[in-house]
Amino acid sequence: MPDNPRMMLRQRTLKSITRAVGVGVHSGHKVDLTLRPAPPDTGIVFIRTDLPEPVTIPVRADAVCDTRMASTISPGGDPGAPKVQTIEHLMSACAGLGIDNLYVDISGEEVPILDGSAASFVFLLQSAGIALQEAPKRFLRVTRPVELREGEGHTLKWARLEPWHGYVLSFEIEFGHPAVDATGQRVEFDMGSGKYKQEIARARTFGFTRDVEAMRARGLGRGGSLDNVIVVDDYRVLNSDGLRYGDEFVKHKILDAIGDLHIAGHPLLARYVAYRSGHALNNRLLRALLADRTAYEIVSFDDEAKAPRGLAELAPAW
Repeated sequence: MPDNPRMMLRQRTLKSITRAVGVGVHSGHKVDLTLRPAPPDTGIVFIRTDLPEPVTIPVRADAVCDTRMASTISPGGDPGAPKVQTIEHLMSACAGLGIDNLYVDISGEEVPILDGSAASFVFLLQSAGIALQEAPKRFLRVTRPVELREGEGHTLKWARLEPWHGYVLSFEIEFGHPAVDATGQRVEFDMGSGKYKQEIARARTFGFTRDVEAMRARGLGRGGSLDNVIVVDDYRVLNSDGLRYGDEFVKHKILDAIGDLHIAGHPLLARYVAYRSGHALNNRLLRALLADRTAYEIVSFDDEAKAPRGLAELAPAW
């Protein structure tokens, strides 16, 4: 422990307990969510409280057991074990506010979708109060580039992490759809800007009417509605209130990526650049990074002034 912990960049948890009730966007089932403070070095831990014996699932890259339409975790990544689906929006909010340690009690297998963005989770976390803890905040600093590519031509998608003194994300989409093509296709966002809540958190998940039947046949999308999803038919956005941002589609992909990458267990110091990536490729990228001990290091800052700009002030702590 440094001699002067007031100067140290410290870990964060909640000051009090907060709760929410909602439905899962894929399951359609009602679920209760309780967010509780956790001790230093706990990380973010989900607890399935609805089971005869509660099951604890620490968030880790190798706990991800399914990436179809969402990021799903289970103990040890066992696909047959109890799971929690659609964790990425809550994880994104935790990253945006700098939350390191949190217990998430959940009464079902899917995090509620709420309004389809991370904004409701930001509100919940901030309403509970954010507390600084007497332990150094540990970052996962990327020390050399790691890149994954899939497909070619119109099926090409790729994602890369590279060294950066800070945390910047750049994302480009290409859906070949008139309503999406009419909006911004590329966004770069600096987590040190302090503008996560204003510029990213309100971007909602989206879906296409042409995909609904196939999704529901797979047991997905049963809780989706115009209240929690941007719905797009063959030509236009169907939501009466339109878009929250002129580039809401690509901003939601950045929101998802922030959540998917926070599954690493530590906030990143890196530049993330992606083209048409998604939950599966994001998780594969994290696993590739963590499998190569020469590609990253765990660091902390004894003096806040030496940390990258803005990362000590992601959200007020009180």
